[in-house]
Formats: sequence, structure tokens, C-alpha cells
Amino acid sequence: MGNGNVVSVVTIGTIAYDSIQTPFGETDCIAGGSALHFASSASFFTSVGIVAPVGEDFDVCELSFLRERNVDLSGVEVLNGRTFRWKGRYGYDLNTAITLETSLNVLKDFKPHLPESYRYADFIFLANVDPELQSCAIDQIKNREAYVALDTMDFWIESKRDALMEVIKRVDMIVVNEAELRQISMEYNLLKGAKKILSMGPKTVVVKRGEYGILMVNDEEVFLCPAYPLEEVFDPTGAGDTFAGGLIGYLSNVGSVSNQTLKQAAIMGCVMASFNVEDFGAKRMKSLTHKEIKERYSLFKKCVEFSDLKL
Repeated sequence: MGNGNVVSVVTIGTIAYDSIQTPFGETDCIAGGSALHFASSASFFTSVGIVAPVGEDFDVCELSFLRERNVDLSGVEVLNGRTFRWKGRYGYDLNTAITLETSLNVLKDFKPHLPESYRYADFIFLANVDPELQSCAIDQIKNREAYVALDTMDFWIESKRDALMEVIKRVDMIVVNEAELRQISMEYNLLKGAKKILSMGPKTVVVKRGEYGILMVNDEEVFLCPAYPLEEVFDPTGAGDTFAGGLIGYLSNVGSVSNQTLKQAAIMGCVMASFNVEDFGAKRMKSLTHKEIKERYSLFKKCVEFSDLKL
């Protein structure tokens, strides 16, 4: 599926059918998954390739909006069986999803295969999948200067901790939520936990804090970024992957990773996530424009800038 073009960013993750309930509505079998949400965000800034499986039941027209943004789909494999499905519910605490049903389907037998052109990408995002598959993907990277970022979840931390710890040693950045950071580091304090993970190998730790924004830590700096203030939030599903897409996509666009570009990228990630939550699935991202992104980034900047103290 696709033509195998040279891409700057590759994501290895999932394409799914999600069924979602929130206090503001519900939807059934809407296209989602970590790779889709990441690519829909990153594609505004750079060339992206996806490695993910879908089943025979998946309607490829669901990916047409990504094709229109020149997302390369040659790493998307159509396998025998049904597409990965997730059903979840949110209460008024939109920071926490309650999983009602998970059907791995084709994901059970999936082994990532990176097309040859993908192996020379500058940035790799290992979305939330089995750490053994993440390690398999890293083994296929031929660009030894590639910047590799990792996401994971509580299930893998508990069930495949040793394998995950081996992957963490091999990445430049880890992007996790508060609970996951505490599980990995075994530290309750977020700053202590982030520094402990830094000692394991990554250069940067990004902690996703839902409606409270993010905490980013490296050996030189601690950076706090709030979430963009919104009056209406409909569906937070995929917000973390959309954030990662904005962050990694922006870094690819500017072509360098420094404290300054990391801060800008984190803000951009929060901007992209703020659009994602305005509708179910990737609906809002499909209609999003570069003009809207630039305008919200400017508004975000005004929300957080302040003058030096004069005493």
C-alpha cells in the first residue's frame, strides 16, 4: 500500500477501529490507532511513513486524507483477519480512559517490516506496541544517526518489563504519561522518576499530563508546558500520539535537536493535541489548516510568556 518514497519520519504503531464514549457523545468504529494519529499530526511538518497492520475488513478510503498529505503507506500491511479494535469510555475526567474491550486481531501476528527507504529516515517514532516489536524495528534502522523516540503503556511495563528496559536503553527520547513514568522508574515524584529514566539511556524524557500539559526533562533543563486552554473537549483519544506527531514532525522540519528546538517542538505538540481533542477520532485533524496551526501557536505563546522580574 503506497510507493516506498524516501521519508524523514517513520512511525511503527497501530491503525485501528475505535468505538468511543464520552460525556459529549459517542462514535462507533471510527478510524484511529497510534500510527494514524501520529502521522495525521506530523504530516503538517515533514514527510512521514507508516508501518502498521490492518485487516481485510479495513476500508482503505479511511487513509485517503493521509495520502493527500503525501504520507507514505507502503509500510501498511493488509493481513488476513480483522483490524485491531478498541472500545473505551471517558467520564468527566477526560484524562483517564476506561477500556471496555480490546481485540488485537491482526496485531497478534504482526511483525514490523520497514521498507528499504524507511530504514534511512532521520526520525523514528516507536508508538505503543509490544517492546519486542519495537526492538525488531530498531534492528532494521540503517541510519545510525537516526533520532528514536519511544512510547509505551502499563500493559507492556507489567508484562514485558525486561524487554522494554532493553528498548529504553536504545532510544533518544521516551514519551509517557505520569502513571507510566512512575511504573518504569518506581519513583512517585515525576522529576526524580524522569532523572532515573535518563540514567537508563534516553537523552530526553517527556511526561504527558493530559489537561495539565507536559513536563520535559534532560540533563541540562527542566521544561514545563501547559495544555492549550479550550472551552470544549470532545474526545482525548489519540491526543498523546498527536502530541508526539507535532513534536517529532517539528523537529524533523527544523532539522536539529537542541534545547531550543525541543521546547518549540513541545509547544507545537501541545498545539496539535489541542486540535485533536475538538472532535472524535481524527475528524478535526482532517480539516485542519497550516494557518490555524500558526495562529494557535501564536496564541499559545501569549498565554505563557512573561517579562523578567524587576526588583
